[in-house]
Amino acid sequence: MTHRPIAPNAADVEVATATDPIETVVDVIPFVIPAAGALVIFLLAFIAVSMG
Repeated sequence: MTHRPIAPNAADVEVATATDPIETVVDVIPFVIPAAGALVIFLLAFIAVSMG
């Protein structure tokens, strides 16, 4: 009796090729955080100028 490799079912293939959503977000964090900080600083400056 020979051992034949069992073909993976769809669930195994899906688990092996699944991408973690956190890993996709981590790549853009160094760009998003400074951009959000610049936007907040601009908005605060605009509010200060408009109130003054």
